[in-house]
Amino acid sequence: MFSMHRLYAHYKKIRFKSVKAVSLCNFQTGPDCDLLRTQQQTNQVVKGHKKAKSACQPVLVHFDQQYSQEIGDLWTSAKAVLLDPCTWQHGVMLNRFSILTDVEHILQTKGFSKVLPQTDASTLFCKSPSAVPCTQQRGGKASVIPLDCTLTSLPDESHLYQYSTADALRGHSQSEPSTCQHRPSLQCYIHPYPLRFPSQAHRPGQLKQYYLLNAASLLPVLALQVGDGERVLDLCSAPGGKAVAIMQTATPAFLCCNEPDPHRREWLAKTLESFLPHSVKTSVMVSAEDGRTFGQRQTGNYDKVLVDAPCSNDRSWLYSSSDQQGEQRLKERARLPLVQAQLLRSALSAVRPGGAVVYSTCTLSSPENHAVVDMVLNDCPEAEAEDLWEEIVIPFSKYFCFVPAPPDDFQSDHRPSPQTQHGTVSSYHRRLGILVVPQRGRTWGPMFLCRIRKRK
Repeated sequence: MFSMHRLYAHYKKIRFKSVKAVSLCNFQTGPDCDLLRTQQQTNQVVKGHKKAKSACQPVLVHFDQQYSQEIGDLWTSAKAVLLDPCTWQHGVMLNRFSILTDVEHILQTKGFSKVLPQTDASTLFCKSPSAVPCTQQRGGKASVIPLDCTLTSLPDESHLYQYSTADALRGHSQSEPSTCQHRPSLQCYIHPYPLRFPSQAHRPGQLKQYYLLNAASLLPVLALQVGDGERVLDLCSAPGGKAVAIMQTATPAFLCCNEPDPHRREWLAKTLESFLPHSVKTSVMVSAEDGRTFGQRQTGNYDKVLVDAPCSNDRSWLYSSSDQQGEQRLKERARLPLVQAQLLRSALSAVRPGGAVVYSTCTLSSPENHAVVDMVLNDCPEAEAEDLWEEIVIPFSKYFCFVPAPPDDFQSDHRPSPQTQHGTVSSYHRRLGILVVPQRGRTWGPMFLCRIRKRK
């Protein structure tokens, strides 16, 4: 029998698998480089790339049946996006701890823009924002080498950012950027077209300048509202993107990144090493606890807890390697809500009275989203879901397609009526969470999130 422990480990392994998107353009410098002048140019696939994999038919049929019922007509347009990886957009989250030489300028010249228009993310999302305190460098010069990259015209975009000879010679002579010069500021750049910025390879002892991600995955971090000096738990942390994002928004007193699977924990450790300097690593710990029982051992120890739960990742599942694998995943899917509910209950045990838990998934599936939240709230009278409409939906509706979504004639000076294609949505249902549905031109998601406050 497939044990619950194995089920949990299995879904943690496949949680973040995704189809490699087709790159639509090489980043090259020079006077002749004029990228993305029109959407037509952008949609021309570069010759020589491998053809995208076909969707797994059993999974597609199952999704058709379920999602057409759950999100109605939105599923038709969402399916068109999920079945066409060449249209997927990509976000670029900057690392405030590294030296961002020319990166922002390059992004802007290529047509990228900030998804967070404010300078300081904590100013908008944290109740008591404060400047990051100046921390003393430990032991003189740090062993972390900030990246100082030089743009080169190479045909292979994966090697776009290369170390110059001068940078290599400087090496350890550079000091780690002082955190007093880098206030918490979550900065993410996105492009209106499916243009993918080149990735940076992991190099031990060297900080990366940016993290590539689905921009919708930042919304749970913003909803968490981490403040300076707080104790934070990332219960299902690997591969570490949200942990890195948390450290961009604030300077917590302590961040525990939990991951029970050893292979994924190694991945998590590499991510943290790539993005966090030694001056803040002393406040970050990686643990290997079973997330479902974590809260029992550390009751009330945290101010904020993020539960980015293992789920039936829609983007990954659609491209299961075989029909057999897809069918097996679908058979096990019914057990996921139980695991997710256990994780959420554990998080509510770990958070202090008055603290907050954010629950998130990357699936459209209502049984894994609203139903899990509803189930846990019924079992935990001390927990109360909070409405994220004005905090998340209204400010970000320009970039993401939310369900429930504001009406077309929405004006920022009045509260939108909570209606969808299926009629009025109750205030309670809206507090159960919000869902980001991929659409043409706004291909972010799927991403579900809900914030739950533990009553004092």
